[in-house]
Formats: sequence, C-alpha cells, structure tokens
Amino acid sequence: MEPSSAKSWSIHSRPDIIHKYEILERVGSGAYSDVYRARRLSDGVIVALKEIHDYQSAFREIEALQILQGSPNIVVLHEYFWREDEDAVLVLEFMRTDLATVIAEAKKRGSDGVESGRGLAVGELKRWMIQILSGLDACHRNMIVHRDLKPSNLLISDDGMLKLADFGQARILMGPDYVESNEISQPCEINSSDQVPSSQPSAVLPGTESSVREGNRTEEQEPISKEEYFRVLDELKAKNSANEFDKETCTYDGDTSCLATCTTSDLEDDPFKGSSYSYEMEGGVPADDGHGSLTSCVGTRWFRAPELLYGSTSYGLEIDLWSLGCIFAELLTLEPLFPGTADIDQMSRIFATLGNLTEESWPGCSELPDFQIISFNTIEKPIGLEACLTNCSSDEISIVKRLLCYNPANRATAMELLQDKYFTKEPLPVPLSELHVPSTKSGQDEDSPAGWYDYNESDSDMDEIGPMNVTTNATGYSIQFD
Repeated sequence: MEPSSAKSWSIHSRPDIIHKYEILERVGSGAYSDVYRARRLSDGVIVALKEIHDYQSAFREIEALQILQGSPNIVVLHEYFWREDEDAVLVLEFMRTDLATVIAEAKKRGSDGVESGRGLAVGELKRWMIQILSGLDACHRNMIVHRDLKPSNLLISDDGMLKLADFGQARILMGPDYVESNEISQPCEINSSDQVPSSQPSAVLPGTESSVREGNRTEEQEPISKEEYFRVLDELKAKNSANEFDKETCTYDGDTSCLATCTTSDLEDDPFKGSSYSYEMEGGVPADDGHGSLTSCVGTRWFRAPELLYGSTSYGLEIDLWSLGCIFAELLTLEPLFPGTADIDQMSRIFATLGNLTEESWPGCSELPDFQIISFNTIEKPIGLEACLTNCSSDEISIVKRLLCYNPANRATAMELLQDKYFTKEPLPVPLSELHVPSTKSGQDEDSPAGWYDYNESDSDMDEIGPMNVTTNATGYSIQFD
C-alpha cells in the first residue's frame, strides 16, 4: 500500500510526537484509526503509532492497557499523547504478524511434512492456545471483557510471542466504586521494560499527555477526586459525542491495532444494526452510555456469542469465551467455524451445528431481548461439533465444547482451561523458538472492509435468508426463519 503524502497526515503536525518519533509509513487504516510504523529517536526502536479518531475507543484502549501493563501476553503500551483538541495517539510495541496469518500459512502448507490432515503440529497448536489463554486470563482476572477476540487481533512477535491487542471495544465490568481509595490518579507513565502490574487500575483523563520515565508518576501529576474525575469525563463525553450513545453501537474498528499491516473489522450495513434485528416500531439503539450500560452490537460476527446475537446488554466475560471457542476451532481445522454472511445467517449456522437455543439448553434464554421476536424452525438433527472438527482428538473437541455452550455460566474459564490435561499430554507444547512465525502479514488490501476474511457480505441480512414469516405483535414484529 502506498502511503499518503506526509502533509495530509494529521499526525505529522503534532510537534510533541515528531520530536520523539520518526514516522516511517502508514501501515494500516480503519474506520476510526490509522496506524503508522515509526522509529523512536532516542534509541532507534521500531514502534507502532495508533492514531484513534474516536474518543470512546481511545479511552477504553488506554484504560485497559494500563490496567494490564506487565502481562506478558498483552500488547505493550509504551506511552500515549492526548490533548483535548486532538486525537489520541498510542505508542505500542510493533508486532509484525498475527494469528490469522499463522492460520493462512498453515493452510497453504497443508499436511505435507506435518500430521495427516492437519496444517499445525499439535505441539505448535498447544503453544498458541496456551498463549491465548494466558492473555485472556489476564484480562478476566482484571474484569476486562475484550469484546472483539479474533485471530487478527492476536498479534505475534518475531520470536513467537502472542499478545492480545486492539482493546478499543473493551469494557471494565465494574462500576465507579471499584476504586479502592477516594481518589483517582491521572495516568501513570509506562515503560515497556516494566513487567510489574499496577496495583490498581489507573483512570485515564483525556486532555493529558503521558510520557515514559521508569514507570513512575511524575511529580506534577496531582491526583484528583473521584467526583472531579467523573465530572470532567462527562464534560468530555458531551463535547466529543454528538449522539447520546456510544459510536461503537453502530460502527466497528476492530482491526486497527498495532499490527504492521492492519485491516478494518466486520463492517456491517444491514437493517438489523442498532436494534438487534428486532424491527420493533418503538425500538431504539442499545447504548454504551458511559454509565455502565453495555451494547450487544460489538465484536466481529463470526466470533459473536449467541447472547449478543439476541440483543443482550447484560452479558459478562463469557462472551470472550465463546469467541475463544471459535478461534480454537479455527486453529484446529484452519477454517472458520461459523462464517455467517449476515447476523441471521450466523445464528442459523450455530443452530445447525449445536441445535436450537431453548430453555432446556439455557434456562432463562427466553428473556433475551430478541428471543420472542426472531425464531427458527426446529433443528431435528444438528450436525454437532464432532462433524466440524474432523481429525481432532477427543481432548481437543472437549475443549471447544466447553467453550461453545449456549449457557454462558457453563463455559470454561481461561484459568480452568490452562489446567486442562490436554496441555500436559504428549506431544507437549513446543518452545516459542520452534513455532512457525510468518515473516509478515498476509498480502491484502489493508483498507478493505472485508478484513482478513472474505465475508462476502450483502447490504442486508434479508438477501442471505430464505423464506420467512413476519407477524405483528404488541411491540412490533416477530420474524420466523425457515
């Protein structure tokens, strides 16, 4: 991809940044951010500069990465620049490739020289899985739900270290009272060499600028009261948002992370967006309103949990576990498990494999916002996960099954899976040095909205679905799909 003229890039007009970094090239672009490869002038280290044009995404990514600082399987935030009248620019460690490329190259290699019917040796597979689990465990221990886990957001360094990235959709599942003291400090300075997790989450105030000096707070960074913090935060939100709800409820920027070549996420343009396909005449857009409310319109469709597809806004960490099951299945087969072309098609693929979502499979599922609005014909004989995971061991199938449960409470946690016997059996996980690490990300138009995969999306879910019955009810419509 040819970079744009330097004069047209707003990042080049930021003296605080160009004083410390030489911007080499733009390497990726998404709906709400741009990523540049840069050289730190003080020591020549190559970094990624992620310029985020959306206030909420920037705030959440900085907040999550500060909390997770020191976790070995989380991408490192070196520092960030953010003033009230400018976009946030995150300085992240530069990682050349991602798990999507690992899968793509393994698929190209086929089974030649590896194991019959498989593109990834079991030892490699286990090492990748352990690293993903470790990163997710770090998130969930800190009550952070990522909300957009997928192979292209799992970045990989040249030495095989895998790290979770792109926390623009992440949420901390705690209210304001999670702060242990009566004060919230401004962001601490972060050093990439520091490997000591912070003792408590650091709140981030936009309009401040952080720089790296030994991982300590500078003397001029005075703490502010909790009340003042939330007052300023509310003012900034009102100034930066023309809507009453979070932009992410209708748009995504899932892949603009610190990857050398980044892509855009699963951009959706369908009539179900915003109202969780309810078509209710009095329905509204679910909101991340800044006061703890969640939205169901997050994540990339192929990895989206059923509760999100049915419009839930009261979900928890378990939505990441469903995504994890989809990722593991793809690692095992080198093919996406549920490659839905639209949200309704996504649901039908899940049901065809696992069976219908019922009160028996998930007590309480009938209370999901859209459960009474959308219905499918009964699947008499679902194909089952075993049919999708051919050439996989019983242990591997078991792990995927423990994640892809309708009832979120039954999904195995990352911590539980890290202790699974599968990882202590022969063949053992290989050392990082024995992993096949692609030299670069797969060649694809980085500005393509299709991202890493060919979604072949239509403009409407209706284009992808067969016969359906629409009936009216007290609140709007009810749609049944064959």
